[in-house]
Amino acid sequence: MPALKSVIFRIYDNTQKKEVIFLPQAQTIENPLGTQSIPSLLKGFAIPSIIAMLVSSLYNIVDQIFIGQGVGYLGNAATNVSYPLTTICLAIALLIGIGSASRYSLYLGAGEKEKAEKVVGNGICMMIVFGVIYAVLVEIFMVPLLSAFGATGEIMPYAETYSRIVAIGMPFLIITNGMSNLARADGSPKYSMTSMLIGAVINTILDPIFIFVFDLGVTGAAWATIIGQFFSFLFAVLYIRKFKNIRLSRTHIRLSARECIQTASLGMSNSLNQVAITFVQIVLNNSLTYYGAMSVYGKEIPLAACGIVMKTNAILLAFIIGISQGAQPIIGFNYGARQYDRVKKTYKFAIAANLVISAIGFILFQFFPYQLISLFGTGEPAYFEFSVHFMRVFLFMVFLNGVQLISSNFFAAIGKPVKGLILSMTRQVLFLIPLVLILPLFLGLDGILFAGPAADSIAFIVTVVLIVKEMKKMGK
Repeated sequence: MPALKSVIFRIYDNTQKKEVIFLPQAQTIENPLGTQSIPSLLKGFAIPSIIAMLVSSLYNIVDQIFIGQGVGYLGNAATNVSYPLTTICLAIALLIGIGSASRYSLYLGAGEKEKAEKVVGNGICMMIVFGVIYAVLVEIFMVPLLSAFGATGEIMPYAETYSRIVAIGMPFLIITNGMSNLARADGSPKYSMTSMLIGAVINTILDPIFIFVFDLGVTGAAWATIIGQFFSFLFAVLYIRKFKNIRLSRTHIRLSARECIQTASLGMSNSLNQVAITFVQIVLNNSLTYYGAMSVYGKEIPLAACGIVMKTNAILLAFIIGISQGAQPIIGFNYGARQYDRVKKTYKFAIAANLVISAIGFILFQFFPYQLISLFGTGEPAYFEFSVHFMRVFLFMVFLNGVQLISSNFFAAIGKPVKGLILSMTRQVLFLIPLVLILPLFLGLDGILFAGPAADSIAFIVTVVLIVKEMKKMGK
């Protein structure tokens, strides 16, 4: 925020019988993050964040819908197998984007703008370097990666064709998501939203044209995706010259090992949450293939059904993550400014909004699963039977999942990445993966489904314990 010019007051001192010049300290315009009402701030930041996250989810969901209609459930299974490549890419984007944004907010709250400038410059360099390295590694190790993700011989040709093209756009996706988080932390949530929205609109328009008009199948869906990502990337990069609270110069845009480590420490919890989702996806895919082969459904139906259920749940998660990201700059700034009451209030409002939205999601998943699954194309009766059963059971405790996710990001926002990391790992790694491996030994294919609500319940209890302790500590 720009500083106001200092004002000189001339005061007559009766004691000393002379005029004294009084020069007060330079006044600054107050940042609305520290003064505006919390509900108004959260609404202003969360809604654009939710839209941005929904848009990000649409890249894969729109592909899934059009591929399902144009190619069939084998095409859906192929995009499900390749999806871990995207979640790893998003993990890198969150490592840099959330880490940089959290540090940026904390430094702004503490009034240390020079440090904030270094954080942003280093973050931009990290996005570019990490994005290029990741894309190259994916292209080199494509086949073994897809095999590890659960691709069968029938699915592999579709998955490899789709993934090789999508990998080209990975650097665009990382830079767009990273800059989106920084723009939001800078007080421009609408710009952040628009940068994501541009790509999704282009992707949605090009998908049916490439798939149905030009008959390109999964190849067309992949090209539509990266073309959309490229235009989002161009718009996001333009924000480098539009920062409100800092002024970047070429000297700021450079890599520093120390800055990278500090940024990664605050983005680690969100990043590892995405990595954990990837591991869960890999374990789920391989378990569903193994136990599905022993059931009446075979290998491909459980694999395709899992993809549909996870992508549908991604829409609900987009709302929750949007709320969490919208709360991040508010929490970070006020924690840096030591306004702890505002920190607590922001967290409580975020949790309340999450519970309302998650309750709506629960109702849709339990009472309208067939209608949701039908959006993703046609299939044999056994496919719909298993997909409906999968959605109802696996997502039964979904309304608790958001509390863990928001709380994990809360700890990152206040500069306590270790606690955030613990919460990120509880649901996905510590509980869900072991349950997915153990329960099917006793319950068969159904054991994989019941692992979801069991892990959600245990992770919720751990989250409540950590949050209650932190709030008591903050109160002291």
